[in-house]
Amino acid sequence: MDQRKGKRKIARKRFSAEQMVGKLRGADVMLVEGLTVTWACKRLEIAARPCSWRTKYGVVDPQMAKRLKELERENTSLKQLLAETHLDKRLLQEIA
Repeated sequence: MDQRKGKRKIARKRFSAEQMVGKLRGADVMLVEGLTVTWACKRLEIAARPCSWRTKYGVVDPQMAKRLKELERENTSLKQLLAETHLDKRLLQEIA
């Protein structure tokens, strides 16, 4: 418990893309039922400001969200390979 504010800190959790989409849809249902964003987020055990989730996964079905995550991982590894290739090229130019 945070003594300064008297509030409990919620432990951070990592959710899969499918879980994120499911939680956003659940939040939408709760909001339509009349719950506030704060209460909906507490029930779903997520941060009260899931704006980054909404922009990334708000209109995506679970399969597309999973594919998006896979493509992001692939993109990261390809960027790393490209950086290593540029380093190798630079080293070869310095040697020659």
